[in-house]
Amino acid sequence: MNKKGVLLVNLGSPDSPTPRDVKKYLDEFLMDPRVIDVPRWARILLVRGIILNTRPKQSAKAYAKIWWEEGSPLIVLSERLQKKVQEKLNVPVALAMRYGSMTLKKGLQELVDQGCTEIKTIPLYPQFAMATTETIDVKVDELVAAHFPQVKITRTPAFYHREDYKEALANSIAESLANADYEHILFSYHGVPERHIRKSDITNGNCKMNGKCCFKMGSPQHEFCYRHQCEITTVNMAKKLGLKNGTYSTTFQSRLGFDPWLQPYTDRTIERMGKAGIKKMAIVTPAFVSDCLETLEEIAMEGEEIFQEVGGEEFTVVPCLNDRDDFAQVLVNMVEEWRIVNVDKAIA
Repeated sequence: MNKKGVLLVNLGSPDSPTPRDVKKYLDEFLMDPRVIDVPRWARILLVRGIILNTRPKQSAKAYAKIWWEEGSPLIVLSERLQKKVQEKLNVPVALAMRYGSMTLKKGLQELVDQGCTEIKTIPLYPQFAMATTETIDVKVDELVAAHFPQVKITRTPAFYHREDYKEALANSIAESLANADYEHILFSYHGVPERHIRKSDITNGNCKMNGKCCFKMGSPQHEFCYRHQCEITTVNMAKKLGLKNGTYSTTFQSRLGFDPWLQPYTDRTIERMGKAGIKKMAIVTPAFVSDCLETLEEIAMEGEEIFQEVGGEEFTVVPCLNDRDDFAQVLVNMVEEWRIVNVDKAIA
């Protein structure tokens, strides 16, 4: 019998909030051709010629603001989640990061050392994106071909539409906002360049990037359309939470460079709503399952500062799913479903 194992994969983190470690991390991250998808010579010029000479010190200061005594929040929270999932399963569960010292190779090796020959990879991203899920899948394939040819990999598709995930996310939002007073809820997702959406369009041109095709259900490109999956996540949460039209919206954050990225932008929306008289805002970040630099510093600190500067008063940030029991159960359910399918195939 082949032994099964599970590899949870998150983004990653610098080893410490120092310019040296941040620079090393950013180099690996930004040199990924699925993150900055330009010719290698242009990527080297941009990343190593410009960004790495200016950003590490600034980013290190940002990381220092959110760093925990135990280490990087994203790493600590991911480890807590992995432990909860492992407690509920009788197959090995390992944790790896796409970037940083907790490498995918180490995660795969940990499972292989325990005798695993069938591994289910679970990227901890509810929505598919070229710069998140796809880069994990591609890197895993490269590592398996080079170092673990005896291992069979089962990929996990985007899970934004799973009922148990929707229930867990809705519960987390409802609990966080139970005693909060707010006029508008902002659903903020990590940003990607518009060209990433077009490159992921398996219909080669059906995506119109006009905000309309995202809501036409049944289109084949939606399996890999990040924008559609974000928009539908917001729609699903609005339905579950009973939100009225006009009291919620979808935005995108963390843009880089001068090319057009998905809009509307989170920071500009916060500023615009504050100027328009919104005094109390709540914000949710459903593209992130673990609190990290983008949620703890960019949203909870910078976002609140922008809001208050333009007259806003209350800015409530909903934590990510992190290591919630119901979210851990979502991952357990994915694994159990995979195992059942494998058993059925073996019997057949």
